[in-house]
Amino acid sequence: MVNMNFVENSNRIFAQAVKDYHRTDDVDSPMPNPYTEGTIEYDLYLKNWIDTVQWHLEDIIRAPQIEPKEALAIKRRIDKSNQDRTDLVERIDSYFLTLYHDVQPKTDAHINTESPAWAIDRLSILHVKIWHMQEQAERTDVSAEQHEKCMAKLAVLKEQLEDLTTSISQLLEDYSSGTRVMKVYRQMKMYNDPTLNPVLYGKKS
Repeated sequence: MVNMNFVENSNRIFAQAVKDYHRTDDVDSPMPNPYTEGTIEYDLYLKNWIDTVQWHLEDIIRAPQIEPKEALAIKRRIDKSNQDRTDLVERIDSYFLTLYHDVQPKTDAHINTESPAWAIDRLSILHVKIWHMQEQAERTDVSAEQHEKCMAKLAVLKEQLEDLTTSISQLLEDYSSGTRVMKVYRQMKMYNDPTLNPVLYGKKS
């Protein structure tokens, strides 16, 4: 029950964050995070805010009329956003590592294909997708066929949300009971690291 409550709370916070962003629908709007910094709730809200802003940056950079200089600036902003997203996911994983620190895995415990925070990452992005597919489903300037397609996609996304909510809660329950090993591999992104990217540390080809 505790694990399901965590995921349901995450869903509530993600829905709140994506709605808050669309009050201004501005990628430069300050984040109105209502939670105390240092709490898991704060990080969950921040996670979705990053995802929602990046969604719109990805839209902007695809504008046919965009100037190359502006596109480059947005591309670099997206790169930074991806790094911020990765850093935040790892911070959320640290929360889970602490939460399940005292759980002794059973001898036949399984290892999951991804850490819990990366599953939460997918949940957050799913909320952004649902918001925008809902927008498309509510358009009145499209054909009936287009409307039906959007409604069908929206139904699939909502089903995914329900399934992912259940599967994450089951995953956390497995960690709690020791039937699954809580293990995290830190990301080793190289392109933003000035000591690992040859372009950044000046290696000549």
